[in-house]
Amino acid sequence: MILSFRNRIALHYMIATALIVAVIFSVVFFVVQETVYQNLDSGLTYEAEKHTGEIKIVGDSIYFINKEEWAEIEHREIQVNPVFIQIFDKSGNLMDKSPNLKSNQLSFSEQEYFGGRFNKKLDNRPIRQIQIPIEQNGKIIGYVVAAMSLESSNMVFLKLRKVLFVSYLILLVGLYYVSRFLAGRSIIPIKNIIETTNRITKNNLNERVELPAHKDELFHLSASINELLQRIENAIEKERQFTSDASHELRTPLSSLRGTLEVLIRKPREQLEYQEKIIYSLSEIDRMTTIIEQLLLLARLDSNANSNNLVSKTTIYQPLPILIDEILSRYRNEISAKNLTLDLDMETTNESLVQQYYANLILDNMIGNAIKYAKENSSLQILVSDTESGIECKITDEGIGIKKEDIEKLFNPFFRSDALNHKEIFGNGLGLSIAKKAADAINAKLFVESELGVGTKITIVF
Repeated sequence: MILSFRNRIALHYMIATALIVAVIFSVVFFVVQETVYQNLDSGLTYEAEKHTGEIKIVGDSIYFINKEEWAEIEHREIQVNPVFIQIFDKSGNLMDKSPNLKSNQLSFSEQEYFGGRFNKKLDNRPIRQIQIPIEQNGKIIGYVVAAMSLESSNMVFLKLRKVLFVSYLILLVGLYYVSRFLAGRSIIPIKNIIETTNRITKNNLNERVELPAHKDELFHLSASINELLQRIENAIEKERQFTSDASHELRTPLSSLRGTLEVLIRKPREQLEYQEKIIYSLSEIDRMTTIIEQLLLLARLDSNANSNNLVSKTTIYQPLPILIDEILSRYRNEISAKNLTLDLDMETTNESLVQQYYANLILDNMIGNAIKYAKENSSLQILVSDTESGIECKITDEGIGIKKEDIEKLFNPFFRSDALNHKEIFGNGLGLSIAKKAADAINAKLFVESELGVGTKITIVF
């Protein structure tokens, strides 16, 4: 049988409470029983000790000295709960007994040589007995056994047991419904969460779960769900923006390529004009190829981040100074074209190893941007040093700079700061996104400082 969450809470609470109540009721019953037995034993001990003084010992015989008077008293008075007295020798042989025993006889317990308290039966009726030794000259010569009926006490025990059992059943039933009611009230916030999440679709991700008044576990659950919804909304919004930007970036060269080819076939043209249009078309194809390759690289980085499948990419390490030299060699022509002055300061050793694949993606984009946006005849500084937090690489250029309000958007796909004012600088806004995802893949940190018209400093901590 599958129970609802509400009923499971009520059932678990009822079971836990039932166990506790069962222990308490058991303790109550045994305390009452022990108290009754103690009172009976106290009275029986008194009677046994009193009649011990009325015993006479003659040789091996032990008997009561005032038995006739005792019988007369019992004959005149009606005893509601009579006390039975009996004498045994040390071997358990009957010596004498009280007149009210008549033809009956109390039991002798061989295990209670030194006195004891135990339950027996007399004429098929339950009795309580105590057995006290009779001593003479320091030796035990016999026993006095006193007994009293247990019928009234057993009735009390039986009634108490019934009362506790019925009370226990009533308590369990009442406890189940009370706990079910309280559990129902306790899970009201959960019902609100379910109703809210059922209403949320891809088109209304802005709806949020109402937070409970008390800051308990349900409050934190609701807050966590709201944070998750916010992350999902942000991710979907980024996906929409990314899809829109990607479509736009790919549509532009396609439109330009189509227009060029349509113009080219309208009429016969000179060979030189054909060559110019073909070269332009090839450049547009190269532009699309670059965008597609970068989009695929972004997708691979996302896939690696989600699956943690970094082993094949991170097993190759390379010294950071050597990696920077290789990247600068690839940009030798661009550096010469702008007549840039390189200022390299490697305050580290070749033992400063970084993961080649991801570090190359990061540094290639950062150094490439620094060269691309640097002013002609300016300087480019690269500083590498060992710090407590890791290997630190600072790339500083004297370029066009970045608006302060745009710095936090730099790593968004297809974002370019003030792109309309710098149409002569080729780019599609994917490089920094790739660098950021590569940095996240190896837990590297990126920090950007920039001043418009002065330059930009990028700090990378591996």
